[in-house]
Amino acid sequence: MHIHSIDRLARNLGELQTIVDELKAKNVSVQFHKENLIFSGGNNPMDKLLLQVMGAFAEFERTLIRERQREGIAIAKSKGIRLGQPPKVTKNKREEIKKRAFQGEKIPVLAAEYGVSRGTIYNYIK
Repeated sequence: MHIHSIDRLARNLGELQTIVDELKAKNVSVQFHKENLIFSGGNNPMDKLLLQVMGAFAEFERTLIRERQREGIAIAKSKGIRLGQPPKVTKNKREEIKKRAFQGEKIPVLAAEYGVSRGTIYNYIK
């Protein structure tokens, strides 16, 4: 099995070891291209050590990335920056949709007219 890098296979060391061990038990060779590592059948202690060290580094790196991401989001929110996709429908249009829905207009027709999903329309009229 060819995998670009360790962090593409698993997000933590426990998962990584389990997946690689299961694949090796089925006589599947696992090759990580970025790290230039190959794990095939057998129970080589050096292979196990390399997998654990590289897996631990990958998990650590992933944790740092998530931490920086959370910090960046908190900074953006404190500056009043709105995150995510902007709303497709303004507040006035939402009120209009609710009014028309309560007057009996069909939800699929409203969804098509305003370019949103039926679920969105149902959320507006809750």
